[in-house]
Amino acid sequence: MDTLSVASWNINSVRFRMDIVEKFLREAQPDVLCLQETKVVNQDFPHDPLRRLGYTHIAINGQRMHHGVAVVSKVPLAEDDRLDWQANGEARHIGVRLANGLRIENVYIPAGGDVPDREVNPKFGQKLDFIERMTTWSAGLAGIPTLLVGDFNIAPLESDVWSHKQLLDVVSHTPIEVEALGRLQAANDWVDLGRQFIPAPERLFTWWSYRAKDWAASDRGRRLDHMWASRDVAAKATAHRVHEDCRNWLKPSDHIPIVTEFAF
Repeated sequence: MDTLSVASWNINSVRFRMDIVEKFLREAQPDVLCLQETKVVNQDFPHDPLRRLGYTHIAINGQRMHHGVAVVSKVPLAEDDRLDWQANGEARHIGVRLANGLRIENVYIPAGGDVPDREVNPKFGQKLDFIERMTTWSAGLAGIPTLLVGDFNIAPLESDVWSHKQLLDVVSHTPIEVEALGRLQAANDWVDLGRQFIPAPERLFTWWSYRAKDWAASDRGRRLDHMWASRDVAAKATAHRVHEDCRNWLKPSDHIPIVTEFAF
């Protein structure tokens, strides 16, 4: 394996949006696609259309109607792990290893509800606890080539949101979440690949609400989807692409796919 491209996409129901998954795979041709919010139990996951496109290696951690993550790949996968960082059985993580030794960890961090106060809103506390458990896990990854991808449900930088001032009290951009994500990043000295290739303060969004009549015209986006790499893996990254055009496709997800290319 000389080159490798890895995509990540919160698909918001893989069966409902299978047409655009297939379209993306035909056009972008990533070697590996990590999906979040698949919303399907394992036995009902749509294997066949993916296999017909050459994605014959599939690792899934599904849940009916909610959450769910999957890794579909043209290259062999091994050692699939499912970690429960929320300690409640929700399907929010799957990790795999490639033949070259690279670990790919695919995660769907909880959204956290509407009120940024764990006393008033238990979902917010669960989100912070999830990130804290991930932070402890990250601290044990020293020396392991790892790529951490997924929907983190946090936009950490001012240029990761359409209005820093207006979103400071909105879950996904509050200081307490940004600080928690910073501790997670520091725990393994993760490199934020999106910002390695598209440095702040350049605009960089991966999510736009369904509520906008014209998402592109209003452009009230947030960067909720991320790819982080251990230092050794980040050094091999050659390109990072954000596929905004997918937000215009038929029956789109509110998230778009991001892709990083590597030379090993």
